[in-house]
Parts: sequence; structure tokens; C-alpha cells
Amino acid sequence: MIKTHFLRICLILLLPLVLHGSDKEKKAYELIYQDVQTLKQQVLELDKKISKNQEDIHTIKQKMEEILSLIGQIQAQQVSLQEDQKKIPAQYQILLEKLDSITLQLSRFSEGLIEIRKSTLSLLHQEEQTDESDKKPEATQESLQEKKPEGEEKAEAKPEEEQKSPLPPNLSAQEIYNMAYADYLKGNFQLAIDGFKIYLDNFLESPFADNALYWIGECHFSQKEYEQAIDRFNELILNFPLGDKIPAAYLKKGISLMELERKEEALTVFKLLISKYPLEDETKIAQEKIKELISKNERHQQP
Repeated sequence: MIKTHFLRICLILLLPLVLHGSDKEKKAYELIYQDVQTLKQQVLELDKKISKNQEDIHTIKQKMEEILSLIGQIQAQQVSLQEDQKKIPAQYQILLEKLDSITLQLSRFSEGLIEIRKSTLSLLHQEEQTDESDKKPEATQESLQEKKPEGEEKAEAKPEEEQKSPLPPNLSAQEIYNMAYADYLKGNFQLAIDGFKIYLDNFLESPFADNALYWIGECHFSQKEYEQAIDRFNELILNFPLGDKIPAAYLKKGISLMELERKEEALTVFKLLISKYPLEDETKIAQEKIKELISKNERHQQP
């Protein structure tokens, strides 16, 4: 009886311990289960991300293939452009040769026109002298000698155009040039022309001879004497082809032709200026003048 009672007491005492241990095991299993479920959820999320990344990678691959294809096309176009560029120098050289040929023909044509003009003026001058001599009353040689002052026969022996302008005393070449240029700036164009002519008559070999001839043309241009201006600019272009005033001479010659309504000749001069001196400031003005002439022609052609 005592032993049985003792066993009962022991069982009563151990039962809470056993129940407590089983609760602990149950809680541990529950925690493990929860962790497993969490891991499963995380694995599912990772699978989703991996599949999304795979789709993104596939899209990137497609775009890369498109880019590579475009790069291939661009490279092919570059090769084609390089081949075309190799052909350009030859074509440009052909154009330059044609322009040089046209320029030479125009120069010869201009020279011919100048010679024709000089011959015409000479013939007109001779005819005027002949008419004046026919109108004069007949006189004996003695009476003519009495009327002529001393030294006049020497002056008549040489035409006025061939006589050199007298050189002012005590003035250097630079001083004469500066005085003529100052007259031009002041608007005293005829004085400037006379001064530059004196300079040319006495210092034709000087470095500023081409400039002096150009400013004579500018003086005529400023006085709207466009024919005389064109003659001077032609003289400059023919006699000083390497002068620094040649582009300006072409430009002013073209504008003078515009003012004289000689539009086709003006266009030719402007185009010649652009082809020979593409980098000069005068070329930009010539391009504007060409547009102006073309616009005028279009307006005239409209009904």
C-alpha cells in the first residue's frame, strides 16, 4: 500500500514535467513549420524575380541585337561615304579646271573689249580732231605761228592723255598717296582721282600702285560714273591679278554692272568672284547680290 501510494505521488509530481516537455516539443515543431512556410514564400518570390529578370535579360538581348544591326548599317554607310569622299577631290579638281578655263576665257574677252573700247575712243578722238580742223578757217603758216605761244608746238606733239602728271615738289610717294586717300575720305573725289593719277604716273612700280588704281575706280563708283569705274576695275584685274584689292574690284565691278542694268554680266562677275575667292568677305556680299538679281528676275517673269 505504501509503495503504491508512493508511486502515485511520483506520477503526480512527474506529470506536469512530462506535459511541460510535450508542450515545448509542440511549440518547437510549430516554429519549425512556420520557418519552413516562410522559406517557401521567399523561394516563390525569388522564383518570380528570377523569371522577371530572365524576361528583362531576353528584352535586353533583343535590343542589343537591334543595336548591333544598326551599328552594322552605320559602318556600311560610313564605308560608302568614305568611298564617295574619295571621289569628291577628283570631281572638285575637274570643276576647278573648268572654272580656270572659263576665267581665262573671260579675261581674254575682257582684254578684247578693252582693246575695242580703246580703238573706238581713239577713232572718235581722231574724227573730232578732223571735224574741228575742217571747221577752222584757212590761215597761212605765218599767221598760225604768230598766234601760237612759245612751247605750244611741243605740247601738241604729245597727246594729252600720254603726258605724265607733274610731280609736286618736296612730296614723297607716301605723302602723295595719303593726300589723295584723304581727299577720297572727305568726298573730294575728283581731287582724289587727280592725286592717285599723279601717284600712278610717277610711282607705277610702287607696292601701292594697285591700291591707287582701285581707289580711282572707287571714286568713279561713288560719283555713279559706273562705266569709268568698270574700266578702272578691269585695268586693275588685268594689270595686278595678284593684288589684295582684286576681290573688292570684282565685287564693285559686278555692282556697277547691276546699276547699268547689265544683269547677266553682273551675275558672271559675281560667280567668278565666288569661285576664285570663296573665303573672302566680298564673296558673302556677292552671294547676296546674286540672290537679289535672281529675285528681281523672278518678279519680272511673273504675269
